[in-house]
Amino acid sequence: MNHRRWPRPVISVLWLFLLPMALPAQGTRADYERATGLREKWQGLALNLPEQPAWIGASHRFWYRRTVSGGFEFILADAGKASKAPAFDHVRLAAGLGGALDKGIDPKKLPFTSILFVDGEKAVQFEAEGFRWKYELADGKLAKLGPVEPRGQGGGLGQGGPPAEAASAESKPSPDGKWEAFIRDYNIFIRPKSKDKEKDRKTELPLSFDGGEGEYYTYRSLAWAPDSKKLAAVKIKPGFHRYITYIESSPMEQRQPKATEIEYAKPGDILDLDQPALFLIEERRAVKIDNALFPNPYDLTPPVWRKDSRSFSFEYNQRGHQVYRILEADGTAGAVRAVLSEEPKTFFCYSGKKFRRDLDDGRRVIWMSERSGWNHLYLVDGTTGSVINPITQGEWVVRSVDKVDEQSGQVYFQASGMEPGVDPYFIHAFRVNLDGTGLTRLTEGEANHAVVYSSDAAYMIDTRSRVDLPPVMEARRVLSREVVMTAEATDISELIKAGWKAPEVFVAKARDGKTDIWGVIYRPILFNPKKRYPIIENIYAGPQGSFTPKTFSAYSGMQALAELGFIVVQMDGLGTSNRSKEFHDYCWRDLGDAGFPDRILWHKAAAAKYPSYDITRVGLYGTSAGGQSALGGLLFHPDFYKAGFAACGCHDNRMDKIWWNEQWMGWPLGPHYAASSNVDNAYRLRGKLLLVVGEMDQNVDPASTFQVVSALIKADKAFDLLVIPGAGHTSGGTYGERKRNDFFVRALMGLEPPNWNNN
Repeated sequence: MNHRRWPRPVISVLWLFLLPMALPAQGTRADYERATGLREKWQGLALNLPEQPAWIGASHRFWYRRTVSGGFEFILADAGKASKAPAFDHVRLAAGLGGALDKGIDPKKLPFTSILFVDGEKAVQFEAEGFRWKYELADGKLAKLGPVEPRGQGGGLGQGGPPAEAASAESKPSPDGKWEAFIRDYNIFIRPKSKDKEKDRKTELPLSFDGGEGEYYTYRSLAWAPDSKKLAAVKIKPGFHRYITYIESSPMEQRQPKATEIEYAKPGDILDLDQPALFLIEERRAVKIDNALFPNPYDLTPPVWRKDSRSFSFEYNQRGHQVYRILEADGTAGAVRAVLSEEPKTFFCYSGKKFRRDLDDGRRVIWMSERSGWNHLYLVDGTTGSVINPITQGEWVVRSVDKVDEQSGQVYFQASGMEPGVDPYFIHAFRVNLDGTGLTRLTEGEANHAVVYSSDAAYMIDTRSRVDLPPVMEARRVLSREVVMTAEATDISELIKAGWKAPEVFVAKARDGKTDIWGVIYRPILFNPKKRYPIIENIYAGPQGSFTPKTFSAYSGMQALAELGFIVVQMDGLGTSNRSKEFHDYCWRDLGDAGFPDRILWHKAAAAKYPSYDITRVGLYGTSAGGQSALGGLLFHPDFYKAGFAACGCHDNRMDKIWWNEQWMGWPLGPHYAASSNVDNAYRLRGKLLLVVGEMDQNVDPASTFQVVSALIKADKAFDLLVIPGAGHTSGGTYGERKRNDFFVRALMGLEPPNWNNN
């Protein structure tokens, strides 16, 4: 076959004509300056933008903070009177606080974001500069109350170990005030409660005798029955307590490195074994509780007595998260029965999709379950375990429960996906009767809604927005759904004048050919549709949620990155949450999947629609689980993804925290862990890679990244590594962001970024 060959001059002319389309003239210092200055330029231009409102006690008044020209303002609103006004005199408070701190304070930039009305709303309290303050609204008097106390962190029953429990001097009084229970030498004791401590000590009585260093009772689990005749507790057999040692190379307080240690359980570790115990006070007798229905707990909740003292309940999450039970132990015989049991083929999502509310002292239970394939609420008979009726049902999902009104027999909840053709992630508020009748949508408009109810549920504050719709905050009567006042309607006219454009919502089909995958597309402000732009995907595929933006934002880091000459996108693939159970199950024992087949199809659909979408140059970036996926894209789909920025990734799910990884990857550990491992698959690397890790990351063990580094070196692979001294779980802050930007400019544009050392 003869092929016609074009003359060289014609080819040269064509190349010159096509060059501007192939190589966008961006990535310059001016582009960097526009990208880094975008937040400051845009952030203050959306006016009357409300933040999260808060009701004041049992009243129908609420406060919130909103943007104004030059800063922020606190507003006090009254839903009953449909009125609003400044919450306090901002100028006077700023002057008083500035005088106390000996520095000038802008009334529109007060150094706190939250307030608390006290003294019958005659004063407000706030925290600023490390101290708590009280401001009298009438006379403007300002008082320093004391230093801000550090926020404590709770722990499980087994945290702290036997020494802390054995040394506890605390006691727990019985409801009738006659006894108090306490722990001594790992066992449970009781004594009469009186003012004569010496006499009490002489009448101390042991209830248990089997406690010791290898198996001990805990003070925090002690639970008296309401009739004071019984006591429940939990005995713990310690498992393997793993610790991670950190070396902080550059501590602020000293020159030499500093070592620290934290407890950190990982998948496969032997856990503490919890065993409920029952004691009859009058008989001084322990009652054996058979663990046949809870033989292998990942977690066992503390005992909670029924009001009539007939029994106590606790919840059992089996290791591997494929069995979850509400259990009830008889208060006299100790016999255990299952109130209800969830035993899915994959996983029971205890993190984010569990709700329980006992009614009639446990004789009925409101329970959340995905047993139908969709997350819904059920009314369950607490005696037989049978479903009395579904409270909600259909091919849509309950997202959360706001309020249960037992008196009216109604549930207030949030849900999404009810309307065909509308973004299935948009949240609306609903009310329904316990028998499943009277389903009523309380919010209106095709948007994402955030609602907050007054304490009596007479009013609700509804804030609605979309990525392309600025927020509107309304106060409504719940019963009639009447709008009593529009508290705020955000004005973005100045923002639009400054060049702001909403991202495009884009939808394409998943790998199954039927499920819609929803995402967003950010383009540069100086976008030229005649050019071809490299693509960067912001990835986070953690199964605990969905992550594509659904609400308005005056500034987005994705938009800033696009200013360098990229199209930046984000979407939620199969395996993430807030859709059907089938949708979610794609993550099961396969976090390496990360929805990539759906993501790639989404990219191809966008490229088919938009000639500017250069699908031959696709990169991705992410942090934590997103860091795992950013590298995973390069390893498992090297023909599609060409460059990845992976920060603090949980690159091997055997190295990361137990509670997150075993939830999705299951237990016991098996070959599927290795199949998803970026360490075991590091030899597959073909694209360009920048790894980032904070040396003090207490969320994901930094060794997870360094083991990837070791595997890459052994495989003789080229890559870049950024280790940030003293940093925790991070993508590197401002410095890491610039390193990421430079990396993609080089890797996807073939351009050299500015020399930042010549500033």
